Amino acid sequence: MKVLNRKSEILKVAKDLITEKGYNAVSMRDLAKALDIKAASLYNHIANKQEILSTIILEIAEAFTVGMTQIFNEETTSINKLQDLIGLHIDISINNSGAMAMMHNDWKHLEADELIRFVTLRNAYENNFRTIIKQGINQGEIINKNPEVIVFSMLSTLQTMYLWYEKRGKMDVNILKTDMVSVLLDGIRT
Repeated sequence: MKVLNRKSEILKVAKDLITEKGYNAVSMRDLAKALDIKAASLYNHIANKQEILSTIILEIAEAFTVGMTQIFNEETTSINKLQDLIGLHIDISINNSGAMAMMHNDWKHLEADELIRFVTLRNAYENNFRTIIKQGINQGEIINKNPEVIVFSMLSTLQTMYLWYEKRGKMDVNILKTDMVSVLLDGIRT
């Protein structure tokens, strides 16, 4: 159990350092120094910096995928699904701002299978989002505007919420969810 706790600690400190300095600027030595251990000791818990990056990014991507799958399969309106997706983004973003920053900025540093896995997860997520929008348009719940513009507008706001939330200070999550749903959906609801 101690090894798992140590690995979690390493990932947390790495997430903070990478968020602050950027993936390329952080070395394993920097991480060891921040943890107050020898660099060689890190390798007892983690193979390399790439493992750190892929673990953090894929964990967040999986959280979005699991949430999307549950919401996508609900027997409800497209508007209700979008409300739930906005809530999912808020919950994940405000509780994982460092990981969100890494996913947003550093995904391109993933290698081989991890890069393919991430891009596959991201594309599936966006396709499901797009399908919900199109279903809403077809069912008369959402105005008949270009679905790509709607997807872009909503996802670009939701994917960068971690930046805004950190700068504006903590606010009540329930108020954020209510207001964000209103702002993002009232413009597209019929």
